[in-house]
Parts: sequence; C-alpha cells; structure tokens
Amino acid sequence: MGRVCKEIVGQVITFVGLVGLCVTCGIPMWRVNSFIGANIVTAQVVWDGLWMKCVMQSTGQMQCSLNDSVMRLSRDLQAARALVIIAIIFGFIGFIITFIGAKCTSSMKRNTSKAKVVIIGGCLIIVSAILLLIPVCWSAAITISDFESPLTIETQKRELGAAIYIGWGSTALLLIGGIILTTSCPPQKPMYGYPGYPPAPMYPYSAPVNPAVYSPVYAPLSSRSYTGSGTYAPSKPYAVPPTYTVRQ
Repeated sequence: MGRVCKEIVGQVITFVGLVGLCVTCGIPMWRVNSFIGANIVTAQVVWDGLWMKCVMQSTGQMQCSLNDSVMRLSRDLQAARALVIIAIIFGFIGFIITFIGAKCTSSMKRNTSKAKVVIIGGCLIIVSAILLLIPVCWSAAITISDFESPLTIETQKRELGAAIYIGWGSTALLLIGGIILTTSCPPQKPMYGYPGYPPAPMYPYSAPVNPAVYSPVYAPLSSRSYTGSGTYAPSKPYAVPPTYTVRQ
C-alpha cells in the first residue's frame, strides 16, 4: 500500500473516531437506570451524562436538566469531563496536522519534513484515544461495581449506557487511525525501484567544451656521450670443457 493510500485510510478512520468521541461527550447516556413502580404508568428511565440528566416517563415525555454544579457529579464523571474535552482538543489538532504533512499537499517540499509532521499528528491522535479510554473504563468499572454491590438500593442501580460503548468503539478507531498515520513515513534514504518512489536519476553525458589536444612530446637528448667498444666480454670466465672418450 502506498503512502498516499495509507494516509487517506488513516484520516478517514480518525475522522469517524473523532465523530464518535464528540457523540460520547455530548449524549447523556453514560449511565442508565430503569425504574418500574407498582404499575407501568409510573415507569421511568433515568439517563446520566456529563452535561445533563434526562428522565423519560412511560408516557413518552422527556425532561432534561443541565448539571449546573460539577460537585453534584460523581468523581469519575468529574474527571471524565476534563479528560474528554482534552481528548477532543488533541484529536482535532492531530487530525489537522496530518493534512498539513500529507503527501498530496504542497505545504512542504521535503518528504522527510512531511513524514515527521504526519507522525506528530498520529501521536496526538493516539494520545487522544488514551485520554478517552481512561474515563470510559473508569466509569464502566464504577457502574458495574455499584450494580453488583449488595449495599446499593435496587432503585439506584445503574447500567452501562450507550455512551460507554460508543466511547470504546471510538477509542479503537482512533488508535487504529493513529497507528496507520505514524507508520506511513517513507524510508530515510531514497530507495530506487521501491514501489511509490521514482526510478534512479539519469545523468546525460556531454562532451567537454574544450577537448584536450594530444601531440607528441620530444625529450632532449642526454648530455652523456656514448662510447661503444664493439666487443662483448663476459664478467665470469668460462673454462674449456674436458674431452670425452667414447667407450667401446
């Protein structure tokens, strides 16, 4: 898969994860409580969220009220407010940064600089996913422990709402998108013949402008005079070989 395709896939997955993150932050369905009285007329469903609390009657009427005071919320929801907001900020900043360093954009000329920017954006998206995972798991653990506790009154027991499941799915999408973006960087050195990279450059050969002219060079004669004796005398005298007699 080419770098451009990996970046597009990572950005699409990240965008879907960010939409789920915003939905998790906005909907009041972190905890759900179903209370049924003596008859079906008094049945009601209570939804608890980060910003509001809603009550739906059996007749179909819904009443929602904003949580004006943070102190009225439980500790996990208080921490979830801050962590989810920080996760949204980190996620959107990382998502925008990935467009700045994308391969198909011309904001930067060097591919290595673009790759570094995309890696930074992917890391911010992964941090956003971790910041969302912490409050979602924390709230789910407290909800399950309170539901299974024998000290909790039956009318006060809460169940996991839709926001918890959406948060888990958004966390998985953000992690996948961030990992894809952080691994979409090209090699540090140009690899000719590698898919997605241009072939080796061809350098044309041109003759020199002023070619050198080669001509014979004559060296002057030596100043030493040559004296030839005309005879050859070996340095080692040779002895006359002895005579041999033929055996009969």
